[in-house]
Amino acid sequence: FDRHRETIKGLKGLKTVFVMIGPEIHSPFGKIYSYQDILKERTYSEGDLHHFIETGNKINSSDLLTIIYTSGTTGMPKGVRLTHANVMHNINCIPNIINLTSADRWLSILPSWHIFERTTEYVAFAQGCCLVYSSVKRFAQDLEQYRPTAVATVPRVWESLYSRVQAGVKKKGKLSFLIFQSLIKISTKFRRNKRFLLNRLPRFGDEPSVLILFLKIKALMICGLLAPWYFLAQKKLGVVRQRFGGQLRLAISGGGTLATFLEEWIDAVGIRIVNAYGMTECSPAIAGRGLNCRTFGTLGHPVAHTEVRIVSEEGEILSTGREGQIEVRGPQVTAGYYNNEEENAKSFTPDGYFKTGDLGKLTLSNELVITGRAKDIIVLASGENIDPTRIESTITMFPFIEDAILVGQDKKGLGALLVPNLEELREWTRRTFSNIRREGEDLLTDNRILEQIRKEINRLLKPKRGFKPYEKLHGITFLEKGFSHGEELTNTLKKKRYVIERKYRQKINDLLK
Repeated sequence: FDRHRETIKGLKGLKTVFVMIGPEIHSPFGKIYSYQDILKERTYSEGDLHHFIETGNKINSSDLLTIIYTSGTTGMPKGVRLTHANVMHNINCIPNIINLTSADRWLSILPSWHIFERTTEYVAFAQGCCLVYSSVKRFAQDLEQYRPTAVATVPRVWESLYSRVQAGVKKKGKLSFLIFQSLIKISTKFRRNKRFLLNRLPRFGDEPSVLILFLKIKALMICGLLAPWYFLAQKKLGVVRQRFGGQLRLAISGGGTLATFLEEWIDAVGIRIVNAYGMTECSPAIAGRGLNCRTFGTLGHPVAHTEVRIVSEEGEILSTGREGQIEVRGPQVTAGYYNNEEENAKSFTPDGYFKTGDLGKLTLSNELVITGRAKDIIVLASGENIDPTRIESTITMFPFIEDAILVGQDKKGLGALLVPNLEELREWTRRTFSNIRREGEDLLTDNRILEQIRKEINRLLKPKRGFKPYEKLHGITFLEKGFSHGEELTNTLKKKRYVIERKYRQKINDLLK
């Protein structure tokens, strides 16, 4: 309340303010009530209960349940109209995907007004789970204190936990960190080859059987050689699992794309990751790699009664393995945006499919793979289209870079705005340069440091790793301030690209002039 005091004072039509948490008196306002005020001297009779039940009985599944506004990552927020039937579809089908029961303890972290968190809570209530409310600040401590069996959160939080674990191991010394990294590498390599042996990797077309046989023999040999070391690694990595409470049977990641290296790291540690895909307009679930789907690197099958197709820019329905725009149709899909006929006309096809704006492809087994977001695509002056998300994930693999956003729309080449981890950057500079004695923010503007970092990033952005020649960085710059929640970041901690680009327009122009 106090944070928004000045804004509230300027609202002319405001009659009453209800404060859920905070002090009871908020002068100079008049009609202000706390939650305790509302409950004062309240009694509940059988008539109240009867009225409550009767009201519920009068509701039709097609009635409007809520209007939730989109996060505004690509433009102005839009009011999504969701019915009882839309949300009930998710409540009915999600428990089967993750085998949720009343014995589960679910740790929640996202704001309750976000559709991902809201549906998570509905699902937990419907199954009779124990639901624990946490926050970004307390999440790591609450994992250890409440020892949940299930958590649902966004990629940004996993990135934070990954960095916290890495930093904690580093503090124990170089030898401990080297051993830890070796254990992760062994576990990752073993599990990659095991997935190949068990046909748990995405397939987009038929491959020569002789080649497959050769690769399986090779994978079997690698698994055989690594098996003793893998079981030792899993035993030692149990310490990390304890940091997540020790009883976590599944971790759901949604609300954004989880970087491949992070997904493999979580898997290597021994935590089952359920990668999910959804959006506000779909209440939110569209697809999820649940416990019945073991195909790593995908988002699993579409949820029950949901149709997903991939189409070209011209509207042609594409075959398996071809990348295009994702369209979805099902009982969870909104009927449209509130009071916004222009967006409704643009967002739906004549046969009732919703245009997600995301890019993806389908495997031979009908599992969904996200490859980017159409509206996030950067188009260079030369006409090349570039999806920034994979490049940004690669950049943030460096421990001294907390976050990154790729820029270059209508420019000759790409650049990146970087959010530094100053402590890690100081350590990296000390190891890399013997003649630089700069400290603090001076490190952020030293051209020798910037050029060396750019070169090291570009070494990772090579064709053999799947990158195009024009996807190298022409320039980088550090930001003095990180991205903040409510300004450059949405409630699910996704970057608002248009806000960031507008805020740093001059810096981008100077970088890529």
